[in-house]
Amino acid sequence: MHRWLSGFLLFWAACGGTSSPDGSAAHDPIIVSAAASTTEAVNAILADWNDSHDVQARATFASSSALARQIEAGAPVGIYISANAKWMDYLEEKELISPGSRSTLLTNQLVVIAPADAPDTNEDFLTQASQWSARLGDLRLSLGDPAHVPAGMYAKEALQNLGLWDTLEGKLAPGMDVRGALALVERGESPLGIVYKTDASLSQKIKVIETLPLDSHQPIAYPVAMVRDQENAYVQELLGHLSSTESKKTWTHFGFVVK
Repeated sequence: MHRWLSGFLLFWAACGGTSSPDGSAAHDPIIVSAAASTTEAVNAILADWNDSHDVQARATFASSSALARQIEAGAPVGIYISANAKWMDYLEEKELISPGSRSTLLTNQLVVIAPADAPDTNEDFLTQASQWSARLGDLRLSLGDPAHVPAGMYAKEALQNLGLWDTLEGKLAPGMDVRGALALVERGESPLGIVYKTDASLSQKIKVIETLPLDSHQPIAYPVAMVRDQENAYVQELLGHLSSTESKKTWTHFGFVVK
């Protein structure tokens, strides 16, 4: 069994994943699988839900790709929040998403980060590969793995369009998710990183030195949907709660732009 699936099943069991005698899971906690970058916001929104509902909701966080693979392998997820359209498309093509339940929930931005005590950049930093190389020295640029992590995929596209990719491709420290990329810069193991604006806003150990132009990559969109065969009235209600007026305030508080 894949480690990411076995880890999820341990998480589900810890949440009290049991079935009633007739095999129904209607009273089990609703599992929300959400992109790592949404951790604090989703936890706050689910805490609000749990305060007013008997049927509780729990979240599991990882890269969108890992979560999609878990769902594909049969993890009992009720709602999936991806950090890009690709992985939602992947599940939809496999008919694992409840028809008609998908929508775009949020947007975000990419920023370049450095340790908090790092010097500011020159005006033309974003387009000068030599300046990136000078900052990196013998170390590496921290980002989500461009092969499958949405933040890394967006970052790769931006670096290509800015004419930086050929120089920086061999200087990458690809992480399992965007939080891993943030952590390397926080620990001083990478002098530069590319993460979401929302992740950068959570840390006092780093600073934002540049914002990548919005037109340098595809729009960053977070689609949400119910998972097929996990639909019930509670899951439907929770899906609506994620975009309620109160939840929008929470998303905005953590730096997301709500669609």
